[in-house]
Amino acid sequence: MFSQPTLLFIGGTEIIFILFIVVMVFGADKIPEIARGLGKGMRTLKDATNDIKHEVTKSAKENGIIDTEVTQSINEELNKVRDEVEDFAGSVKRKP
Repeated sequence: MFSQPTLLFIGGTEIIFILFIVVMVFGADKIPEIARGLGKGMRTLKDATNDIKHEVTKSAKENGIIDTEVTQSINEELNKVRDEVEDFAGSVKRKP
């Protein structure tokens, strides 16, 4: 049997169907504008996540609690979120 790659637990047929619906609803000329908006939104989310991480690290350094278990678990969670955003953003980015 052939196995199709899945994206977010959605198969190839479902992705094609969703793309068809998107083209029918928004039109082919609006899709680049929508993708650009999604890209800007993901960039804003990534920047906000980095700002929060920076503020938490700065505050922890000021209070002398930078290397505790709590800060390590927060750092791990932030890294997971960053990786998930980068994985999702990678599927939307245009290739030159």
